Amino acid sequence: MNTVSANTVLLVEDDLRLADLVSRYLETQGFRMTIVSRGDEVVELVQRDNPDLVILDLGLPGEDGLTICRRLRPAYTNPILILTARDNDIDHVLGLELGADDYVIKPVEPRVLLARIGALLRRSKPPLPTAGKSLTFGRLLINVVSRTVKWDARPITLSRNEFDLLVHLASHAGEIQSREMLFKSLYNRDYDGLDRMLDIRISRLRKKLGDDAENPERIKTIWGQGYLFVPDAW
Repeated sequence: MNTVSANTVLLVEDDLRLADLVSRYLETQGFRMTIVSRGDEVVELVQRDNPDLVILDLGLPGEDGLTICRRLRPAYTNPILILTARDNDIDHVLGLELGADDYVIKPVEPRVLLARIGALLRRSKPPLPTAGKSLTFGRLLINVVSRTVKWDARPITLSRNEFDLLVHLASHAGEIQSREMLFKSLYNRDYDGLDRMLDIRISRLRKKLGDDAENPERIKTIWGQGYLFVPDAW
């Protein structure tokens, strides 16, 4: 039975046998697949076709995956999933910092890959809070409908993931949000105790909103519990 229908996926993989296996499996699940084996062809292809999701290897001829990820963001707003044999922390952290939405290490079970893809696609169209069209905290204005953020009427550019994280925290202002809660709500999976994706995005969000990284006053870390959006610090 197809899990997702009519979503387009660009698979960037120079191992042609693996690319064929992954493509065939995802096609049975209802995806429309495009395969490219060279990194220097990706950016132009994404700009032209705007696929619903990009699956990106790191070690590619022509241009490496990390460079591609950096070039695609922020113009490309759909999910990027890095699928690679590189399992070191440096590549993992760098990939997320450059804008990847998930990082999966080969080999991976097809059903696990499908689940991660499905979660990314669901998150790419997050439901809007029912409380209202905007959230205001002093000089901070979050417009949920237009997905824009302003501080003192100055636009702040956030990635899709950063915006979703901010909206979630702001919608629960004054309430501690645990990593487990945030992973389940934003990423539709359990927190494994090791994944640094959330910490990286919190750090980037603080930087863009002018919060002191060493002593944050707006998005606080409550050690052993999670994160707290302080409503009267804006």
